[in-house]
Amino acid sequence: MNSFASPQIFTALPFSRTDTGKPPADDLYSRIFDAILEQRIHAASRFTEDSLAQRFSARRSDIRGVLTQLSHQQIIVLRPHHRPRVAAPDAEQIRQTLHARRLTEITLVRLACQQPRAQDLKRLRALIDSERQCTARGPAIRLSGEFHLQLAEMAGNAPLAHFLGSLVPLTSLAIARSGEKTRICCAWQEHLTIVDAVERRDAAKAIMLMSRHSDHLERILLNSGDIPSLDCCVAG
Repeated sequence: MNSFASPQIFTALPFSRTDTGKPPADDLYSRIFDAILEQRIHAASRFTEDSLAQRFSARRSDIRGVLTQLSHQQIIVLRPHHRPRVAAPDAEQIRQTLHARRLTEITLVRLACQQPRAQDLKRLRALIDSERQCTARGPAIRLSGEFHLQLAEMAGNAPLAHFLGSLVPLTSLAIARSGEKTRICCAWQEHLTIVDAVERRDAAKAIMLMSRHSDHLERILLNSGDIPSLDCCVAG
């Protein structure tokens, strides 16, 4: 089977849940990453596999697997003989990630417009509704990232979707660390306009909206005076 046939996409679950028994390993990733984005686990946190296993009522082997996955996504730093720690991406790393995202997502949204399927559009709209409801209670960073991953999956190019899956988590971490989470509150509205354009198969409009959405992220995350905008990197 092609290793890109089904890119691993982790769904954000912002709603309350009951911590009884051992959670499934595939659910554990979301729970730990949510804790990082909500800064219940932050850059200064001193944690170990054992302490996380106790905190999340999980097996240590499952914790190790999640930390390894987060390390591959540059969210957690793992070093021999050192405790794990949450990464602190610098401005250049964020700049390059956003540049790669912009180029990748413009291609993906154009592909998504070619043959949008009703079930895919329905799933995206349900996700946007969940994002809207979550935003009423606080920033929906995980759900916002999940929207982009599901749209990428809908585009039908598995390698590109897989690549985007390596970029979205780091962007989510940068947003969480930026202190600008409240300025992302309109993301669900931007997502809705993108889906409307995809449903109409209006590729030009969808690309313009995705580029504008990228501009929004760049203004928030690259707001230092010595970090130039990436607007010039993509024509029209």
